[in-house]
Amino acid sequence: MNKKWAVKRLTINLTSGEAQKLEQYCSTTGRPATDVIRELIRSLYPKDEKPSESS
Repeated sequence: MNKKWAVKRLTINLTSGEAQKLEQYCSTTGRPATDVIRELIRSLYPKDEKPSESS
C-alpha cells in the first residue's frame, strides 16, 4: 500500500524526560514515535470545536 505523506517536516525539541517518556511508550507499544505523535495531533481540537460523534 502506497501512502502519500504530507509535505511538511517538523522538528521538535523535547526535554530528556519527555524524550524518555516517548521512547518508553514506543518500546512498550511497539509503535514508532511518528505514529504516536501523529495520533496525538489528530486528537487535538480547537477550544471552540468539539469532536464529532462519528469520529
